[in-house]
Amino acid sequence: MILQRLILSGFKNYAHAEFDFSGNINCFVGNNGVGKTNLLDAIHYLSFCKSFFTSLDIQNIRHGDDFFALHGTFTRNYGSSDLIQCIQKREMRKRFLINKKEYERLSDHIGLFPLVMISPYDRDLINDGSELRRRYIDSVISQFDKIYLDDLILYHKAVAHRNALLKSFVDKGFFEPAALEIWDEQMVAAGGRIHTRRFTFIEQMKPLFQEYFEMITGGAEKVDIVYSSQVGADRFEDILREALPSDRAAGFSTAGIHKDDLLFLIDGYPVKKFGSQGQQKSFLIAIKLAQFEYTRNIKGFKPILLLDDIFDKLDDFRVAQLLKLVSDDSFGQVFVTDTSPDRILHLFDRISIEHRTFTLPLSQLT
Repeated sequence: MILQRLILSGFKNYAHAEFDFSGNINCFVGNNGVGKTNLLDAIHYLSFCKSFFTSLDIQNIRHGDDFFALHGTFTRNYGSSDLIQCIQKREMRKRFLINKKEYERLSDHIGLFPLVMISPYDRDLINDGSELRRRYIDSVISQFDKIYLDDLILYHKAVAHRNALLKSFVDKGFFEPAALEIWDEQMVAAGGRIHTRRFTFIEQMKPLFQEYFEMITGGAEKVDIVYSSQVGADRFEDILREALPSDRAAGFSTAGIHKDDLLFLIDGYPVKKFGSQGQQKSFLIAIKLAQFEYTRNIKGFKPILLLDDIFDKLDDFRVAQLLKLVSDDSFGQVFVTDTSPDRILHLFDRISIEHRTFTLPLSQLT
């Protein structure tokens, strides 16, 4: 699967732009602020129905414009093409279409055109709280498991209702544990399935991650990802019951799979505290490449790979190893951003693979 053509109108800093891409590697080169990352975000929109960077679609409308529109033509190995369109007008709901037919539910699009993005913002997976790491797991699994996505929606609705009840108990000064039972049942049913799916995903992806980290770094360090969850040896029902005094005091649900986390370890220690910037970046790149391979194995075709400013804080050896990987036949269409035209020219002179370089800003970017 490749993105053959991209048209942007009123998107971020682009009044109008059109691109025809190589099926292999495409490089966006230019100074900071010219819109390289915005192009990757437009591609991300066409896959996930949303921005990689913000949850507010209206923020992506170009200043002074009334709407943005994205049009992407995807082709598959067997020759078929699909036109994907995203249109967001001010004060109106977002429209998402495939072959000019609008989706009733955006979730129906997720996973049809899989994509993996590696960005400097991935460092937040290491540095920020557990919620971001849970969202990462959920976004990956949801690309190929619709039941998982439905369970997530059901679980979070149950937690929201349960939290509202707990807060009302605090506000009114009385407690009715029987009123929580229906939400406990929904949390246990959906949460148990979510826990099992998350655990299976991490265990299956972990060897791929460790293999890619070794390829990038030369195997100098040992790395691990551990799925940390309150749900496990103990039954979910028992966990909720034991947490009830804490829930009653706090006014919200203090236990459940909405507290899950991932532990990122290097030589047995947290990579956040003991990993250098280069090690942390290699760690995150290896996670995303493992995600790519896992998704390819599930889908049976290669996702699109977006690499945003990945050469910063990587030494020459790691850069060379990474480019060797992405130029291999294991990867399909790749999009790369960089601030240095000379570096891109030098790097791709060393590998024999078809590529196109777009130097930004282009003349049509007005």
